[in-house]
Amino acid sequence: MDITTLIGLLVGLAALVGGYLWDGGHLDALLVPSAMLIVFGGTIGAVIVSFPMSQLRQIGKALSMAFRETPEDSRESIEELVDMATVARREGVLALENRAHEHDNPFLRDALMMVVDGTDPDLTRQILELEIDALEHHHEGWAKMFEAAGGFAPTMGIIGTVMGLIHVLGNLSDPGNLGPAIAVAFAATLYGVASANVIYLPIASKIKIRSQIQIAKMELLLEGILALQAGENPQLIRKKLYSFIHERHNSKAESAGGARGEEN
Repeated sequence: MDITTLIGLLVGLAALVGGYLWDGGHLDALLVPSAMLIVFGGTIGAVIVSFPMSQLRQIGKALSMAFRETPEDSRESIEELVDMATVARREGVLALENRAHEHDNPFLRDALMMVVDGTDPDLTRQILELEIDALEHHHEGWAKMFEAAGGFAPTMGIIGTVMGLIHVLGNLSDPGNLGPAIAVAFAATLYGVASANVIYLPIASKIKIRSQIQIAKMELLLEGILALQAGENPQLIRKKLYSFIHERHNSKAESAGGARGEEN
């Protein structure tokens, strides 16, 4: 489990509630079931309307991706590819068949089987790139569901507040209860804005980051497999793949620097 996701959610919620209590607020004033129903129920309903059932069924996988730890070190994969390239160079690619069948990485397993079966390198690249693109598309769809929830929640909060104020204005005959009733009405706005910025949008961001890490590793494996298939020297493969990592790292750094420059 990725502890940073859980810690981030707990810290964000604790900061909001703690700040409210610090100023003398009462916790029971934040617990408004009707506002919760309007905001969270309305948000869920809007998301259901916005996405097809085939995508909604994957909400569990999306949450699992956000809360699951993803290995980020690619060095082990590089050394494994170099070792397989050494075996293939010495004994032929058929010597990798057993390793291909037993490998726990589905992407690398399929790639190795194509190499063992003698698939044309261009076709191998095409098939593997399509598989990468398909996975990236799935991840993008998962993130969009939470981004949509993050967009709907504040609006649902405003709707809940307006509904609460309508109720308040309909009972002006009791001025003594106006203050508490208005406070209850604004709880819906709080739920909407807080849930969007502490839960939905951060989870969408985490899914995108996880996707980038996974796609980068698959692209690394793709380059390694194609080099292995071409019969390149294992040491040159190692150098190429480490250069691939450094190039991606530098590209990300430049993109981040450019984004900061634009903001300034």
